[in-house]
Order: sequence, then C-alpha cells, then structure tokens
Amino acid sequence: MLDGCTPWPEEFVDRYWAAGHWRGNTLDNLLRGWALAYGPRTALVHGGSRITYAALNRRVDRTAAGFRLRGLRPGQRVLVQLPNVPEFVITVFALMRIGVVPVLCPLPQRASDVAHLVRVTQAVGYVGPSTHDGFDHTAMAADIAAQGPFLRRVFTYEAPGTSSPFGGGLTTDPAGCHYSPLGSIDAPPERALTLSADDVALLLLSGDDGAEPRIVPRTHNDYAYQARAAAESVALTENDVLLAALPAASHLAFGCPGIIGALSVGGAVVLAEASDPAACLAAIGRERVTVTSVTPAVARLWLDALAEARADLSSLRLVQAGGAPPDRATAGRIAAAGGCRVQQVFGTAEGPLVLTRPGDPDATVPATHGRPLSPDDDIRIVDAEGNDVPDGEPGELLGRGPYTVRGYYREPELDARSFTADGYFRTGTLARRTPDGDLVVTGRGDRTPGPAAGPRTRP
Repeated sequence: MLDGCTPWPEEFVDRYWAAGHWRGNTLDNLLRGWALAYGPRTALVHGGSRITYAALNRRVDRTAAGFRLRGLRPGQRVLVQLPNVPEFVITVFALMRIGVVPVLCPLPQRASDVAHLVRVTQAVGYVGPSTHDGFDHTAMAADIAAQGPFLRRVFTYEAPGTSSPFGGGLTTDPAGCHYSPLGSIDAPPERALTLSADDVALLLLSGDDGAEPRIVPRTHNDYAYQARAAAESVALTENDVLLAALPAASHLAFGCPGIIGALSVGGAVVLAEASDPAACLAAIGRERVTVTSVTPAVARLWLDALAEARADLSSLRLVQAGGAPPDRATAGRIAAAGGCRVQQVFGTAEGPLVLTRPGDPDATVPATHGRPLSPDDDIRIVDAEGNDVPDGEPGELLGRGPYTVRGYYREPELDARSFTADGYFRTGTLARRTPDGDLVVTGRGDRTPGPAAGPRTRP
C-alpha cells in the first residue's frame, strides 16, 4: 500500500477475497486480457478516429516504455489533466503499467488546486494540454514547477492539426523542469513489471464545498471490482456503446461503470470532449450509443436542444442520472424522449455507490437512488449522535465495503473527522431508507465530500 494510505483490516480483506469481489488483477493487466479477448473490436471512438482493443494495448505498451525512458519510476505520482481524448485513456493505463500512480485531475481545476495536489502527492510529472479553452496549462505547470522541488516533467498534449511549442523533442527550463510533447512519448515495449493488485492504482479527487480537493486512493482490486459490478448491474455487454460525455477524470464517467466498465466487457467507448448538446446528441445517433451518463443539468440542456437537433436517440437503452436529490421531472423527460430506462446514481469517489437497477419498478426509479452496489456494502443512516435512525427518518449516510476507502491520502486529521472508529465513511449527505429498502439521498449535511459526477471546480 502506498505510503500515506489506510489499508482495509485483514478480516475485511479476507471477506472480500472469499466473496470473489477482489481477484488479484491490476487494471493494466486486465487491459492485456481485454486486448486478447476483443482484439479487433473497437475500443475507443473520438471524432472520426477509431482504436481497436489490440491497438489500444500496443499504444499503452509503447507509451509506458516512453515514460520509463523519461525517468518515471514505480511508486511516483503524475497528475493527468486531459480532455476526453484517447490520450487520456492511454496515459492512465500506461502510467499504471509501469507502477506510476496517476492523479486524475479535471480540466477546470486551476493553479491553486493543481499546486495543492502536486504538493500533497509530491507529483513528479504533469500531463495536460498545452492550452485548452484559452487557458495556458503549460504556463500553469511551469509556475508550479518553479515554486517547489517535486514537479520536474511536463508532457503536453496537442490536439490533432496543432503543433507543440516544444517541437518534437525535449526542452528544459531554468528551474530544471523538462517539457516533452505527449506524442513523442513512444518506445519499444519492455518486459512487464510484476505489480500487486493491492497497490494503489490511481488517486481520485473529491470535494465541492469550497475546500481544497480531497485525494482518494483507489486500489486495483477495489476499483476493478466497482467497475465490474456496476457493469453487471446494468447488464453491459460487448454490444453496448458508451458515450463518455462527462469529464473522463470524474468518478461517474471513469468507473461507475464508465470507461473501465465498458472496456471490461468489450464494448465501445465514444469520447466527447464536452457535453455540448449538439455534438453529443449527434454522436448518439451516429455511433448508435446505447448507454451514457449525465448530471441533471446536462440532461436538461440536451432535452431542451432535442427539437432543434432532431437527433435519433432510438439506440439508447439506458441513461445514468448522477446527483442528489433525485430529479423526478428530468428522469421522466429522459425516459419519454429517448424511450429508454433511467438509472439514478449517487456516490462519491470515496464510496459507497448507490443506484437503481434496470428491472426496478417504474415508480422506484424517479423517486429513489436504489440500493448499494455490493452485497457486502454495510450501510447505516445515523442521527447527529451517531445512532441509527428508523426507516423513513432522515440521517447522515455512512458506508463501508469492498470499494469504499478507509482513509484519504496523507490526511490523518481529515480521516479522524471523516471515518468512524469501525471504518464507516461519513458521506456528509442526508438520506432515508424507504420501507422497500431503497435509499433516497435528500441533501447535504455539514461535511460534503462531493458527488459521483466529480469534484467542484474553482476559478
């Protein structure tokens, strides 16, 4: 376990292994298996480009070797702040393949938060666009590198048709930070490293209450289980096409089941760089998208644009709606417009994940968030004194389970406030349990770790 992380107690480790939740395979090694099983099938779609599973795995191999040549080593941390492009998926898997821990950072995060993340994680690298939507990410990285001893490698992504300010090679600034175009990170594959599925696979961000982002360590075992179980909960198959319209670095888009879940079953992932209604609605019709995830705000924008867009949504079978409380009106509009099922989802990067199921009664879906993902999720709803409340009464939602972390990364004081002595995570959200056993998240309490759709952003 990475230094600064809290492991699960042995009795829970044994329980999750015995139940088959944890299977001892790293995410990057799972990709090798998916490439063997689904090699010629399309894995990623971005605009007019398509990448097969076999090609994706080859690019991950060569990028991983290229990162090694640039000096990255197992156990180090690298911030990844990229739009929804194939390079995001390739970079994350390539870093994991050489034992480097990617820190998934949404694009809107700016200098104060990124500098905080570099400082806390002691990140040695940053992968981001040269510029995006008029913001100079390279200049931000250079400023952060000049302020401290950690950040020394910056890899810049350039959109197709644009050129890198560094040309095709390596540039070094006066602070000793090295800059390379991400497209130049390529080398013949090396012998595979032996990595442990108990290790931290990636660091996610949580928190939208105005505080600095909280850093959430997720292991290969727990994140692979979460994505797999979420995919099973919606009967995801190789015939599904998932549209990733929310930021790929967000929890909902990446692993609920998201990109990881779709790849795990041989499905195709369509990467949309923005949730723009015209572009996303057109992509649904063009690529015959079957599953996508939205926030209620994004859903309303799409629905309002439908008449003018004249989009063909007939391929959609499921739309995940992430957020709390449940938005009944929007869920009803989605179902009517797309002729599809809606899945209400609530979760945090820390866990637990609560969602409705496709087979739930029609009255359940718009009004509740359903049930926890895992049969081994322990859920409590408690009052201000920590006592369990009766069904139907509101209280704070607490959870622990095979994909719910036991602590933040290098935050012992925050852990003391956020986790109970027996390992329950205090979500900071108010919820109640219905007589049928479904959960309804109704709002936020005093401590608000943030929704599954991703962390808050700061100007």
